[in-house]
Amino acid sequence: MSTLLGILAILSAAAAAGMRIALPLLIVGLIQGQLWSEVPLLWRVNPQVVVAVLTSWSLFELFGSKKLLGQRVLQIVQLLFTPLVGAMMAITVARLLTSELASQLEMDFRFPPLWVVGAIGSLFALAIRLVAIGWFFRLRGLPFWVTVLEDLFSVGLVLFAFKAPKNGGLIAILLLWIVVRSSTAWRTWFLANHSRDQPSEPKNRQ
Repeated sequence: MSTLLGILAILSAAAAAGMRIALPLLIVGLIQGQLWSEVPLLWRVNPQVVVAVLTSWSLFELFGSKKLLGQRVLQIVQLLFTPLVGAMMAITVARLLTSELASQLEMDFRFPPLWVVGAIGSLFALAIRLVAIGWFFRLRGLPFWVTVLEDLFSVGLVLFAFKAPKNGGLIAILLLWIVVRSSTAWRTWFLANHSRDQPSEPKNRQ
């Protein structure tokens, strides 16, 4: 049971990274008492620099995502950095839940090796991001309400990963189901458009 809860917590954190990249990391620093001391790579950087960069990009994610030009910029940047942030978030959750927060929640979390945790988080976050990019190109821009949902999910899934990993993991699994369904819908849509664009073969004249 403890291993399952650990995996659900990882999926919840990775799903948050699939929605946004700076906002989840900023929330982790605010939740954690020692800022980003448990976050891979960021613990080597001056906290003031980390706060400035994450706050600036989080604001752009919150407000820039509501405009088409901002969405285009975000899709490129998030595609590049989502796998890295997904791995960082998953490893951070694994480290924190096996130390301080485990005693507070009165749960004994068990995780796979950190490199496995990072791989799971990276791939899961990337899968969610690819779905969002696919819908962006298909709809030629995400609706306003979708971007708001992404913001809310990004914040909520981080909090769930630490406070209620079971709930956060179930939401992440639901998002994975949406990923699978979306890939099937895209394939059907692509085949329909491809067959419609192909010129019909002329009928043989008798």
